[in-house]
Amino acid sequence: MRTISCIVIDDEPLALQLMESYVKKTPFLELKGTFPSATAAFEFIQNEPVELLFCDIQMPSLSGMELSRMLPEGTRIIFTTAFSQYAVEGFKVHALDYLLKPISYDDFLESAKHAFSVLSGQPNDAGQVRSIFVKTEYRLRQIELDNITFIEGFKDYVRIHLADGSDPVLTLMRMKTLEKQLPSDRFVRVQKSYIVQIPKIEAIERSHIIIGKDRIPIGEAYLESLLKAIGGDSIMPN
Repeated sequence: MRTISCIVIDDEPLALQLMESYVKKTPFLELKGTFPSATAAFEFIQNEPVELLFCDIQMPSLSGMELSRMLPEGTRIIFTTAFSQYAVEGFKVHALDYLLKPISYDDFLESAKHAFSVLSGQPNDAGQVRSIFVKTEYRLRQIELDNITFIEGFKDYVRIHLADGSDPVLTLMRMKTLEKQLPSDRFVRVQKSYIVQIPKIEAIERSHIIIGKDRIPIGEAYLESLLKAIGGDSIMPN
């Protein structure tokens, strides 16, 4: 599995411990060290480059913002801070993200997954993503995109249906959030509560998509985007 090498920098011991625990429970992140100051972190990076920093901004001697301007090319940063006024400045130095304390694991994970996509050279629109990570049963599970047939939404939950015949994966996530992680050339939203993988479509009958034994409804508002995605004309079967 591809992993992202990273370090955590924060002058607050409890914040440092929390972020360290978040990194260690995230399988695609490889923790190379934790540092109570930006100065110590910079000395480490000079000898052992890493791909990603989770870095506090307001620290003595050398701030996280100042450190971000000293990073080698290819090293990216996610700021973690209790002060929202730094957000605009953070994005000016091309930070991948800006997490406002107190930071929940869900927010951390969303930011980490974005970093994984960017650093792996796998932007969604390029259709290069091969798998996604979802939180289920107190752990992260990696799901290969080729194994997904369709996704069904239930308020704050989604159910991911799999081609290998195993039980669907239920995860606490909104459809809109999951949709952003999926390659747009392979997955299309066909109804408010359904996303389908285009290569898995076996047939379209009237207002439904057929995938195996499942009949997935097509919402009228999503018909045009479906037809565009499959390269069809503007006429649906009667």
